[in-house]
Amino acid sequence: MNTLIVGAVLLSAGLGLTTSAGRENPHWVCCWGGSPQLTEPGNLPPSPGLADSTLRQVVHLSLGSNRFRFHFSNAYGTRPLTLMAVHIAQSAGSGKIDVASDTPLAFGGQPSVTIPPGAEFASDPVKFDAKALTDVMVTIRVQDATRTITGHPGARCTSYITSGDHVSDASLPDAVPVQHWYYISALDAQAPASSATVAIIGDSITDGRGSTTDENRRWPDFLARRLQADKVAHRIAIVNQGIGGNRILNDGLGPSVMARFDRDVIGRAGVKWVVLFEGINDFGTKSGAQGPGRLAQEIANDLIAAYSELINRAHDHGIKAIGATITPCGESFYFSPELEAARQSFNKWIRTSGKFDAVFDFDKAIQDPNTPTILRAQADSGDHLHLSDEGYRLLAESIDIGFFTK
Repeated sequence: MNTLIVGAVLLSAGLGLTTSAGRENPHWVCCWGGSPQLTEPGNLPPSPGLADSTLRQVVHLSLGSNRFRFHFSNAYGTRPLTLMAVHIAQSAGSGKIDVASDTPLAFGGQPSVTIPPGAEFASDPVKFDAKALTDVMVTIRVQDATRTITGHPGARCTSYITSGDHVSDASLPDAVPVQHWYYISALDAQAPASSATVAIIGDSITDGRGSTTDENRRWPDFLARRLQADKVAHRIAIVNQGIGGNRILNDGLGPSVMARFDRDVIGRAGVKWVVLFEGINDFGTKSGAQGPGRLAQEIANDLIAAYSELINRAHDHGIKAIGATITPCGESFYFSPELEAARQSFNKWIRTSGKFDAVFDFDKAIQDPNTPTILRAQADSGDHLHLSDEGYRLLAESIDIGFFTK
């Protein structure tokens, strides 16, 4: 078996390649992402598992191209991860592929790759035609799954696992469905120089909890559709870096925003803007490094300091920072008068501090006009915290996309 430990030079391979996307000098932009985290026991792959198996996963492109590269992560693995083969193909729906489009990936010219613990590797650039807002199937032949698996539980779409080698099979009739992503972490498209990426840092509201599975109805998906419908903004890609249960200040489900910002924003290709939309889990848990029972207003003050640091970090890399106000959670399991006062204080700072390059007022976009502490009825998924498909659409509709074309 031919495996390869790929060097960092892989990430810059192919920068001089031409593209039919335009005459401008092309560059890489991230057009899909699933922020890596340690897969918890309850989200581990079901039987037959990943050892000596085929894993087929779907990614939904926010930008089209004829040349891509795919990223795979062993960030939380405790031993090397060997991917024996990785193929991509156009989706034919329900775990099926268009076999005529089946294309193997290479890593430093080799068909397999071994990723060390803690690392992420990108494939060689590959010629592959795919339009924006379409699905690409990524099929992986795994030799031996690591004991600790890097993945993204909140996929909101279906993956498929089956025993043996079936990377090029049109369908996987005996496959076990699972609504998580494993190993795949990002996808880059080669695009004209005027193209760029919006990276969105968020929690479960950005990750799409409450949205319809397999329908791509998270608010970043609705935003991507709005951008693609615009004659100027259609060159802008979206990378959704939401993690359910995530916090700004402390690790929870996934690393904290402070810990993952460089990886998920600065480290992604072509990022020109970052949307910061987190904080409700920091308020709701009221705990952290300084112990439980901290006052919500104290946490708000810490969040302001953390956001200020993130804004500076973004600006140091030429990235514009956008603040999004925290949405209502009245009548949810998180709500208390103390939390509400702190949320209002933090939102006031987002709106008025002048530190952001722009503000998306999501709070006003979906609050009940008669009771601003709760969500509009049509925006509520039912738990009074996470949004429905309509709520996610309203968030995306509230954004002035002209900001991205100035």
